[in-house]
Amino acid sequence: MTAAQSRGVPWVRTAYAAERAVRVDPQDTEVQTNRVFTIPNLLSLLRLLGVPLFLWLILVEEADLWALGVLAFAGISDYLDGKLARRWNQVSRLGELLDPLADRLYIFSTIIAFVLRDIIPLWFAILLVARDVFLLALVPLLRRRGLISLPVHFLGKAATFCLLYAFPLLLLGIGDGTLAMLAQVFGWAFAVWGVALYWWAGILYAEQVRRVLRDNPAAEEQEAEHDQ
Repeated sequence: MTAAQSRGVPWVRTAYAAERAVRVDPQDTEVQTNRVFTIPNLLSLLRLLGVPLFLWLILVEEADLWALGVLAFAGISDYLDGKLARRWNQVSRLGELLDPLADRLYIFSTIIAFVLRDIIPLWFAILLVARDVFLLALVPLLRRRGLISLPVHFLGKAATFCLLYAFPLLLLGIGDGTLAMLAQVFGWAFAVWGVALYWWAGILYAEQVRRVLRDNPAAEEQEAEHDQ
């Protein structure tokens, strides 16, 4: 699935558009290179390719152990690609596109699969999707002011971290025994924190948008003031 196709999925497009919505000043951005073939980009690409594999394993084959391995790789690679990009000075425009796209696709596909397998309740999935629908409603307001992207708040990154670590634990928790019980307890702890931080970051984002709208009147408002 290409980036353009992924943005055609409503839930993915919601998160993608909302997290890339403010004026970008080249001097303020961390993007340092246009390189494509880097280790961090490869990790992000592998994570993207793992999405259909994960869905096939968990929904068609019900090979939960293999699906667990794919989820674990997603969580570990999400941590590594950003860390390696900064350490090796390989932060790139492509990487800043692929990384959040892969995260959103994993979250989206996992909650669908988990709802279908009765691993998580429907209300939990609705909470996650509703947050991004809320942010999507802000995008037209920003675009009217010629804005492209606001920086992602660290709480949003923390929320993604919690969710990507919650999902493997919740999958492990559907088994029997002490290990499964502990995995379910810790998995739900990560999941609850993930949802709470996800919404907290969304509210902070909305506050950022409010300030941007206050400080940057729309073009038609500026023209009206100029005519007066």
